[in-house]
Amino acid sequence: MANSKFEYVRDFEQPDPLLRNTWIVVRVDGRAFTKMCARYGFEKPNDRRALDVMNAAAMAVVADLPEIVIAYGVSDEFRASKLVSTIVSTFTANYIHSWPKYFTDTPLSFPLPTFDGRAVCYPTVQNLRDYMSWRQADCHINNLYNTSFWSLVQLGGMSNKEAEQALAGTLAGEKNEILFSRFKINYNNEPEIFKKGSVVFRDYELVDPKSHTTAETVDALAEPVQQSKTQTENDKKRRSKARIVVEHLDIIRDDFWERRPWILSNKPGKVPKET
Repeated sequence: MANSKFEYVRDFEQPDPLLRNTWIVVRVDGRAFTKMCARYGFEKPNDRRALDVMNAAAMAVVADLPEIVIAYGVSDEFRASKLVSTIVSTFTANYIHSWPKYFTDTPLSFPLPTFDGRAVCYPTVQNLRDYMSWRQADCHINNLYNTSFWSLVQLGGMSNKEAEQALAGTLAGEKNEILFSRFKINYNNEPEIFKKGSVVFRDYELVDPKSHTTAETVDALAEPVQQSKTQTENDKKRRSKARIVVEHLDIIRDDFWERRPWILSNKPGKVPKET
């Protein structure tokens, strides 16, 4: 850019650094989605089409940004890892692009859906896992409440206020009993996507949990391991060959992480053989 008397305005730009050597989690939230759900008639308590649009957008972001190692989503929220503006803009564009595939008879109109985001840095693997465990536990708690609430309203004929009063102070077991005794709904049989949310990651061959100590190794590093340009290019090629999947798995227990060490190490695994 050529020098000019107007160039002083660049001094107003402030750096916005993120902590080095941390797990960067970017939380993407739908803006004013309560109104949007009502506007487009989303099904209660869960609309599979709406969740599928979110998952499609998240998979596109993970595919487009190879630095992202995992994403977790529930409701109108998704968490991933890179820079906020890039993730949010890529997510929004792909959400709008994917909408017609799932809402075939309901075209979008202005105001179009938008998302905002913020980044949080977590210094250890345990911090990262605890954060994602918190979100998945929250998913289950909210879904159990919403399933019970809308069953009382839609099947039990209660008003919203009556349903709120009926559920006030109830524990998980009591909500399960309400669902089963009144409506013959076994909560355990509800779709896993509603109970556990969605996990998006690159899929490689599962490994023996006893063959590695990825979490301890990663946390012990003061600095990321420096790779040669050839190694970096080889890893990039291996990532490009991996399938990006969306699963509805338990990410609170150790098994998910121990059988997929590439998520925490960010080192590509072995691509599964095609069947």
